Amino acid sequence: MDTLATPLPAPAETPDPPRAPDTRATPALLYLDAVSVSFDGFRALNSLSLVIEPGEMRAIIGPNGAGKTTMMDVVTGKTKPDTGEIVFSGTHDLTRLDEAAIASLGIGRKFQKPTVFEKVSVEDNLALALAGRRGVIATLLHRASGAERARIDEILEIVKLGERRREAAGALSHGQKQWLEIGMLLAQDPALLLVDEPVAGMTDAETEETADLLRRINADHSVIVVEHDMSFVRALGVKVSVLHEGSVLAEGSIDHVSADPRVIEVYLGR
Repeated sequence: MDTLATPLPAPAETPDPPRAPDTRATPALLYLDAVSVSFDGFRALNSLSLVIEPGEMRAIIGPNGAGKTTMMDVVTGKTKPDTGEIVFSGTHDLTRLDEAAIASLGIGRKFQKPTVFEKVSVEDNLALALAGRRGVIATLLHRASGAERARIDEILEIVKLGERRREAAGALSHGQKQWLEIGMLLAQDPALLLVDEPVAGMTDAETEETADLLRRINADHSVIVVEHDMSFVRALGVKVSVLHEGSVLAEGSIDHVSADPRVIEVYLGR
């Protein structure tokens, strides 16, 4: 005689894993909203909000202590904000990532003082930047592929150091070392470059050449330039954000912010 099969119990529902907090979706390349940072009671950033669009170059100016360096520190993960949102490329919450993870997303930073390998050639400095985590000795012994050689040639042309390619980087002028380090950043192909006072200590001719260099780079990359040299900022011809006491005091063209009475009082009038 046939017997009815006992129905199997329904499988228990597996609970969904906990979701990470939602990150604001934004078309901006870099989005900072109400970002604050304090050090021993001093508020370095005070509800700072800033939006950088894809393909944009932005100049950041302001008096010493305005928060310019801290702004770059929180974007690159060196400093964690106390409050606020920092979103890169629409969905990446930078406040939850460390410096290495943020760099891998495509954010490169050039500090004011150039840090190049002075005892090796200009082109080998670029090869080291292309190599990423490969060791120095392994990179110098490595036979570059055709694609790697082509990329080095391209970067040398951009930074105008092709004629110095086989010279030791230590033989370059201060300005040329700055250009080489910018080239080393380009070798990593970041979507966003943060450049800190690139023309400090440069001659007038080097300053003019650096403005041209950054405009060429901006054709394919977004750039944030922190600078004190107002003639250089004017030569860039880009939107300017003025920081004061950790927040944005004014934004607009260099002529617009230069005419703002608040900017004159706290920065330009000094």
